[in-house]
Amino acid sequence: MDGARGWHGKGAIMRFATLRVGESTRMAVDYETHFRLTPFPDLAAALKSFGGDVASLADVPTDESIAREDATYAQPVIDPDKIICLGLNFSDHVAEMSRTGTGFPTLFAKFPSTLTGPYDDIVHTGVSEAMDWEVELAVIIGKPARLVTEAGALDHVAGYTILNDISMRDYQNRTSQFLQGKIFEATTPVGPHMVTRDEVDDGRNLSLTMELDGELMQSGKTTQMIFGIAETISYISQITTLLPGDLVSMGTPSGVGAGRKPPLFLEPGMVIRTSVEGIGSLENRIVGRPA
Repeated sequence: MDGARGWHGKGAIMRFATLRVGESTRMAVDYETHFRLTPFPDLAAALKSFGGDVASLADVPTDESIAREDATYAQPVIDPDKIICLGLNFSDHVAEMSRTGTGFPTLFAKFPSTLTGPYDDIVHTGVSEAMDWEVELAVIIGKPARLVTEAGALDHVAGYTILNDISMRDYQNRTSQFLQGKIFEATTPVGPHMVTRDEVDDGRNLSLTMELDGELMQSGKTTQMIFGIAETISYISQITTLLPGDLVSMGTPSGVGAGRKPPLFLEPGMVIRTSVEGIGSLENRIVGRPA
């Protein structure tokens, strides 16, 4: 196989993406100037096939490739079994939302239909009047995790990506449950790729930013998280089995639109850029509903 990026087996740094190729999607290995396409439709399918062994993903035999400039990204995982998100996991965000901590992770779920690609337009249907942003580090599970200890939890991680937890605050605040404000279709961009654990030191000290039309809205560090990645995976695994390709999104720092005075929400024509150090950026334009 190609020798790009110094791939020499287990423990090496590598990046993976899911690309749109014609009418289908293909998991691809990133070689900086080009991608090598695999037979798998997305990263989750590849992880399941190889038992979560990320090193083996780079050795999938294929002669197909695509130049970087010709690549169109989809979200890394198309149809995960579970998407579990943490709310109120940064103390400054807890304060700006006038909430109080509970002593336990605040969990909610999303559906696969909420996901969209890292550079896709996001449709503002007009149903909600309070579309908000949330930059988040997301974990992609590699090996099944059930009743795992905190000490062993990171062994079940395949890598990390970026997720913008677009939230409809008016719907979210109609009841005490978050769900209805978090699951509008095709409003949660993810990507652009998955980086391996080595590349970002398991997310221990990464900067997170969110820009609206070029103006910085959010700036935080993963060191501010109330519940860390290993602690969170262990906690969730006591409740349900995390499966290869599942996403766990780790919450957002302060600076969301709902926390501003006066509040500021997304409207058609705005462009949002969501970045996590060591991984990259999402860039999405908000568009109106087609006539």
